[in-house]
Parts: sequence; C-alpha cells; structure tokens
Amino acid sequence: MMILVIGGSGSGKSSYAEEVVCSVSEEDMKKYYLATMQVFDEEGQKKIERHRKLRSGKGFLTIEQPRSIGRSLEKMDGGKKTVLLECISNLTANEMFAGERPRLEMQVVENVVSGLRKLKENTTNLVVVSNNVFEDGIVYDQTTMDYIHAMGEINQRLAAMADRVVEVVAGIPVVI
Repeated sequence: MMILVIGGSGSGKSSYAEEVVCSVSEEDMKKYYLATMQVFDEEGQKKIERHRKLRSGKGFLTIEQPRSIGRSLEKMDGGKKTVLLECISNLTANEMFAGERPRLEMQVVENVVSGLRKLKENTTNLVVVSNNVFEDGIVYDQTTMDYIHAMGEINQRLAAMADRVVEVVAGIPVVI
C-alpha cells in the first residue's frame, strides 16, 4: 500500500505520516525512515533534530538517501517492511541541483518517480511525505519555476500511484 501525505510547511504532515506508519506496520515488520534532507546550515540541523525527537522510540531504522531514492532498497533487509520517505521536496531539489548546472525538469521528474515506483513495488507499505509548494501565486526566476513545476508533476504522478492521498491542513488530515 502507498499513501501520499501532502501539506504546507508546518502543517503537521510529518507527525501524521509517522502515525500512519506505526498504524499500518505489523509488529514483526521493520520500519525504515528515508531521510532526504541535506544539511547546509544550523537551521537544517535543528529541523533534523526535531524530526529525530518526534520519531524517537517508534522503532525506525534511518537511511540517509538524499538522491537516487530507489537505491535505498540496497540498504534494507528483505521481507515485509514499511517505509516512510521524508520528503519529496528535498529529494527533488537534491536531484535537480546536484551538479554545476540544474538538471532538466523532466529528467528530475522521471528519476524521482521511477525511484518511488521501485520502492512501492518492493515494500509492503510506503508512506511518502511531500510539500505543497505551488500555492503562493508568485512568479519566481526560471530555475525556481522549473523546480516548482517538477514538484507539481511529481506530486500528480505520485497521487496517481498512491492507494490513498491525504492533505494535512493545520494538523487535520483530510483524505482525498
């Protein structure tokens, strides 16, 4: 089963996704947390520490995988498993801006979606967290707009792949 959890910054989507993982995981099933955030500053480090505290004691095995998300399967044991991927916006940015020049939007979309498809096919439960980054109505520079368009396309494709899509608004999960 694949569940896509989407919401704005600070909406409570991460906490909700962790609750979902704990509720769908069988007792003997391993729970993996795929962390995609790369730390560049103190603010990023604080965010990671906050997330670690939130999932403390919940039995997650953490895998740091900022790019090539499908390769995270190589770091997991076989058998039944539940995976929480946190989050698509970081993964997309990491894929797009990994080199000297940004990768093409559709190349990034294909890389991210194919990696997620591989994860879905090889896990019992997959919970994916993504950000809603397209609602401010501001037109940014072309590179930022390419990123926003890539996120929009990725979210649409993941929603089509998902068994359930949930938007978290002010801490309230709304099943779509």
